Amino acid sequence: MNDKGSAPGQLHTPGTPGPLAGLRIVDLTTVIMGPYATQILADYGAEVIKVEPPEGDVMRTSLPARSPGMGSIYLQVNRNKRSIVLDLKREAGRDVLLRLCRTADVVISNIRPAAMRRLRLADADLRAVNPRLINVSLVGYGQDGPYARRPAYDDLMQGISGVATLFVAAGGEEPRYVPLTMCDQIVGLNAVHVVLAAVIERNRTGQGQSVELPMFETMAQFVLSNHLAGRSFEPPVGKAGYNRLLTADRRPYRTRDGYVCVLIYLDKHWRGFMDAIGRGDKLKSDPRLATQTARARHFDVAYAMVTEVMRERTTGEWLELFERLDIPCVPLYDVDALIDDPHLAQVDFFQERDHPTEGRMRYTGIPSRWNGTRLEVKRNAPNIGEHSVEILREAGLGEAEIGALLADGVTADGMVRVQQADRERA
Repeated sequence: MNDKGSAPGQLHTPGTPGPLAGLRIVDLTTVIMGPYATQILADYGAEVIKVEPPEGDVMRTSLPARSPGMGSIYLQVNRNKRSIVLDLKREAGRDVLLRLCRTADVVISNIRPAAMRRLRLADADLRAVNPRLINVSLVGYGQDGPYARRPAYDDLMQGISGVATLFVAAGGEEPRYVPLTMCDQIVGLNAVHVVLAAVIERNRTGQGQSVELPMFETMAQFVLSNHLAGRSFEPPVGKAGYNRLLTADRRPYRTRDGYVCVLIYLDKHWRGFMDAIGRGDKLKSDPRLATQTARARHFDVAYAMVTEVMRERTTGEWLELFERLDIPCVPLYDVDALIDDPHLAQVDFFQERDHPTEGRMRYTGIPSRWNGTRLEVKRNAPNIGEHSVEILREAGLGEAEIGALLADGVTADGMVRVQQADRERA
């Protein structure tokens, strides 16, 4: 990677490379956690080479889809990447991967370490061909602990990290999973800053890094940052759990005709709210509500009262009142309302592109702005092996070598499908 970056004033104007231009990443990840991390790095301008087995990333089968192997979730988390098919169980496939590693900055994988060792692609094998290489391994559990060999998926992580039981602690009837691939994406975000920190360290010392990022420990930190609470101290000064977050009435409030989301938090918020509902004297008469410190001990009382009162007016009436009193509030959205939100439309959050095989595509945008400009989605999510031949040529393989790899099934040329789609449109 070129440490100097682009010239001042040219880095983030439309059509120019992103801030990570020049960073080369070999991506051996599948499903969501790893691909989400490399999607973000690719959005920032890194060159990401997605290495897929002959059957492809499993998320290619996610639905809905317009055509086989191009599922909706796959398309979202694999934009801005190139795809090469390599059968790493074959010696020729392994050799090609090592050739890619010679010119890469980062290799990132979520293949179990034992499987990588069987493939002779462990950390020592990868870094032997490139001592400056950063090898990031996304694992379920720290490999020096008793859970090291256990499988790890989002649902399992929500269970063992305590996320699922937080619903019960907050008054729900049963444990349940958050209806998001929350753990995958939280760990994926952590993987992004792990990669960037390792690159900074490598650029300072000249030495590569071997980095292990476990899902379980990452989620334990995430959950316990809020909920270690009284057990932060030795000996404990109270039980685990942040009481405001575990109050049963901390939820969207039902109004006369719908729901509203509001956070009555500061003393000025409570004074305005209580005066508006004709209960201003209660802040003085009830010591549980009188101050922010007192309310922090009795969120259950405060939020239960809000639940009761909110049913007396319509959503529109409450939103108008809260906005007038400068009390933080928003309407309650479902996913369709989020997609159609006028603010997202105004800031051009979504980016649309014509995909060569999937037609018109809508991608979620890149939220950050750089010199006032949004970064672009520059590549559609690739068909499997769409760039195999292109990447092999860049790695220095001749046409005869590439032809042999194709004939032996070590790689596959997905550009054929793109060219066929072009012919059909013509």
